[in-house]
Amino acid sequence: MAVRKKIVVFTGAGMSAESGIKTFRDSGGMWEEFKIEDVATPEAWQRNPNLVLDFYNERRKQVMEAQPNQGHKILAELEKHFDIQIITQNIDDLHERAGSKKILHLHGEIMKSRSSVDPELIYSMRKSEIKAGDKCEKGSQLRPHIVWFGEMVPEMDRAIDIATTAEIFITVGTSLVVYPAAGLIHYAPAKSLKYLVDPGDFELSLVKDVKHFRETASEGLKLLQKELLSLQQ
Repeated sequence: MAVRKKIVVFTGAGMSAESGIKTFRDSGGMWEEFKIEDVATPEAWQRNPNLVLDFYNERRKQVMEAQPNQGHKILAELEKHFDIQIITQNIDDLHERAGSKKILHLHGEIMKSRSSVDPELIYSMRKSEIKAGDKCEKGSQLRPHIVWFGEMVPEMDRAIDIATTAEIFITVGTSLVVYPAAGLIHYAPAKSLKYLVDPGDFELSLVKDVKHFRETASEGLKLLQKELLSLQQ
């Protein structure tokens, strides 16, 4: 059996937008309804934990109602032919539900809670809400398992290590000019094939030899799937 090529896929908000998950940056996005400093910082948690819990409880319900889109499914299907590792900025579980097996969440996971005193105590959630008074085994209030603005990204070093193994590096639904996406692609080996799937028109002069599919995640990945499978022939 031939050795399967290693593909590293970096996904951002555009990956889940077709599933109805609101993005934060776009017009109509969530930051037009809420201020970052009120719901997504350690200071917000200290100041008004109930507001923070309510915000993420609503987001969790939205995620639970959403379904993986064709783009998610294509990445899962490609595992039949390639060794695929996904690194995502998204906190939803749509990659998992589509069937992808290896996913690293840089910014946490909405379907998990964790202790507010011990970041190693992480719990999978079976319900849509974290309520005031829900506590970990050490007796502290549970918080969303999310990396907030102003917090370290604990999985970043691991993501960099993964990027260095890529024979093919694909970025979907996020630009190559906003970090950490821009940084990760620079860790991919110089000889690796590099692709960008995003409808935006980006200046790619800082990243050489990137093929840009100016399409939504689903449409772009359909085209890219054909190209990748042709490499196997």
